[in-house]
Amino acid sequence: MSSATTPSAGIDQARMRQVMGHFATGVTVVTAIHGGAPVGMACQSFTSLSLEPAYISIAPALTSTTYPKVRTAGRFVVNILAEDQQDVCRAMGRSGGDKFAGVDWSPAGNGAPRLAGAVAWIECDIAHELPGGDHVIVIGAVTALDLPRDTAPLMFHKGRYARLVG
Repeated sequence: MSSATTPSAGIDQARMRQVMGHFATGVTVVTAIHGGAPVGMACQSFTSLSLEPAYISIAPALTSTTYPKVRTAGRFVVNILAEDQQDVCRAMGRSGGDKFAGVDWSPAGNGAPRLAGAVAWIECDIAHELPGGDHVIVIGAVTALDLPRDTAPLMFHKGRYARLVG
């Protein structure tokens, strides 16, 4: 590999975070059951990957303490949050404590928590994991999905929550 194609050659991490923050993203919470208890993590690194086969991808940080529990479960739900669910995002984004205190949920078909009030949910089995720098790229095989709520999604842009206008 030539030096021109070496990943991260000369790229300042703070500048990359600033530039990438200008790309608006939706906000999801990835949930699973581990040891009989619900686990969850806020996740902006989410995308639709393939229609055939039906795949999505998430990219949790290697430092995540929640993702290893999701990996052990082998299945998860991606909950696409609604614009009025900032409190749920904050709860799932913190470390430690009971992230599910005060969060209404029910078991999905695969057993993972499906969060009440979410715009959409996608049940997945872990199909593949790939290295992704300081993250792991997880490919989820979609096993079920739905749109239970017709409302705007929670968005994140330039380091803060944002709303769709239109």
